[in-house]
Amino acid sequence: MVTFSEENYLKAIYHLAMRNDAIVSTNAIAKKMHTKASSATDMIKKLSEKGLVNYQKYKGVHLTEKGRLAAVSVIRKHRLWEVFLVKKLNFSWDEVHEVAEQLEHIKSEKLTQQLDVFLEYPTKDPHGDPIPDCNGNMPSTQKLLLSKIEPNNSCICIGVKDSSSNFLQFLDKHNIALGTKIIVISKEVFDESMTIEINKIQLVISKEVTHNLFVKTN
Repeated sequence: MVTFSEENYLKAIYHLAMRNDAIVSTNAIAKKMHTKASSATDMIKKLSEKGLVNYQKYKGVHLTEKGRLAAVSVIRKHRLWEVFLVKKLNFSWDEVHEVAEQLEHIKSEKLTQQLDVFLEYPTKDPHGDPIPDCNGNMPSTQKLLLSKIEPNNSCICIGVKDSSSNFLQFLDKHNIALGTKIIVISKEVFDESMTIEINKIQLVISKEVTHNLFVKTN
């Protein structure tokens, strides 16, 4: 049996490994989990004893196949619950993360499968992230950061890198959502801010925003 805390660590390692070629340092895990390196090391040793990670002191950690499947299972439940909260209970996309963090630890596989059926097999969560299938396969997605789009080009918003409430509320304030068409008017060399156009309205957005919006070209 994997505990809630262990599931959270597995999920963190999975997300970090996607950005760091599968090997993740203890310090990176500790930072992600907002804890001390010594506490992260203690947990990693527990996960290693359960065959969920391979750990080599001073070299880093990577998930075993057993650990990867456990992590993806939690991510699948989290994203399905987010869809349920938005589509069926009328939560906004900036409200669902913390609630889904609690619901993702429910162990019932039957509940997860029935939830998937009830929602008609969604492939993406409300933030545009792919939902793994019941076999632990994570769909690959083709996406770019808005910061990579050059002036005089248009694109469609398909996801967010930052799913914090503050960022999502900022996007809502400026009518930016999944499916929104964005036209890049200009880009400042000095601070990498952008002037964009949405629904014939122009606004200036910061480098931080452009580095946290995923888009696809038309």
